[in-house]
Amino acid sequence: MMNDKLWKNSACNIVDALLSKTIKPTDVLDALELRCASVNETINALPTLCFDRAYDSALKIEAKKETAVGHDSGYPFYGLPIPIKDTYKVAGVRTTFGSLAFENYIPDCSDIIVQTIERAGGIIYAKSNTPEFEAGASTFNEVFGFTRNPWNTLHSAGGSSGGAAASVASGMAFIAQGSDFACSLRYPAAFCGVVGLRPTPGLIPQGPGKLSYQSLSVLGPIARTVNDIGLAMDGFCGFDPRDALSNPMKYPPNVFRQAAESPAAPKSFAYSPDLGQAVVSKEIKKIVNNAVNKLSSHGPNMAYEHPELDECHEAFNTLRAFQFATVWGDVMIANQDELKPEVVWNIERGFELDANTLSKAEHLRSDLRLRMIEFLDLHNFLITPATPVTPPKVEERFVKSIEGEEMKTYLDWLALGYAITITGCPTIALPCGINKMGLPVGLQITGRPYDELNLLKFAAWVENILIEEMACEKNDLIS
Repeated sequence: MMNDKLWKNSACNIVDALLSKTIKPTDVLDALELRCASVNETINALPTLCFDRAYDSALKIEAKKETAVGHDSGYPFYGLPIPIKDTYKVAGVRTTFGSLAFENYIPDCSDIIVQTIERAGGIIYAKSNTPEFEAGASTFNEVFGFTRNPWNTLHSAGGSSGGAAASVASGMAFIAQGSDFACSLRYPAAFCGVVGLRPTPGLIPQGPGKLSYQSLSVLGPIARTVNDIGLAMDGFCGFDPRDALSNPMKYPPNVFRQAAESPAAPKSFAYSPDLGQAVVSKEIKKIVNNAVNKLSSHGPNMAYEHPELDECHEAFNTLRAFQFATVWGDVMIANQDELKPEVVWNIERGFELDANTLSKAEHLRSDLRLRMIEFLDLHNFLITPATPVTPPKVEERFVKSIEGEEMKTYLDWLALGYAITITGCPTIALPCGINKMGLPVGLQITGRPYDELNLLKFAAWVENILIEEMACEKNDLIS
């Protein structure tokens, strides 16, 4: 491997080379530091860099006397650099949550996910940009500004894990840690032509936080390929008793990567262009329809069906407002003039909720989950577009209309994402085509809870079938 071109490699190739001692962690950091210096100013994906901290970690790994042998070493990452979303704390590193209220905050300790990644041999070298408090599917804030799409810098990278997706797409990261509430891993992944997995709640430990039993917001990886998503899951997953919902199941070493490296198609899957709940552009429908028809032509039976999800809007919007008020309400009271209006609106809506409204939302959530699971028992997987539109212009706060239909709030255009979120099922977004402007389009595949291994196998199969759909001339910002 040429050290100055290491950033072009997959995460799996880098880890294999690290394990075999072909390269050192400091070599990888050198390559990423050069790549960041080359493109980060243009894209603004990683506004906070901490390479000094990263080199200290890398040298400690290199100095260890024991030699990692193969993928059962207990260190799935073994020196792989990974950026952390700027809503998660890294000890000694500026963490702003995308908010002026935390502009100069430097935490003393790291969040659970950072500790998990570092125990797995990951090296933290940067914080990725995010909208304030992860609110919205466009990444901008008053601290760091806009994150731009590497495919076309006039367009948005999506959000809220926009910095994570843009860093991976541009070669500033091999994999990135992100999170998903309404659609925050999947929209950015689709907009940036990469892969994002929203796993089953509890599979990746998170916290500590003010709402220990919430299951709407989960952590997950973004990567360039399904194989790299599998590798990321091997390092991200694990039990931690500090997370009230953490899954105690012990997975064998390398099990997610092995699944991702074993493409397999089910006998059948279902497809819906809009879940019966979302307004989706004709352009997106056409590209995704072509993709799923190609998948069906390679064997699996396809049913044009979707579960009944009519109450997803009421359930999600209510529970989201409650969560925002619980987690950020005290911050708004002290700093309301500094917060963006979408955040204030969400928190104020949460303050207005009564017990009857919350009770109804929880009942609806339970019903929606059961309907989705019964549907997947019949059809194995559900494919939909990952987003309703292609990447909007970077200065747009949110998409305000689709096919002439007005989006009444900043949440309305996120329905394709949150209709899945509310069910608690894992879902993965991956590229499926390019539009006439040269911007990527993605689809999302939803599977049964805790069935990530089969979801990865199917996603890898889909990726292989659709690889030709992503063939195009790429600019120098794309890895």
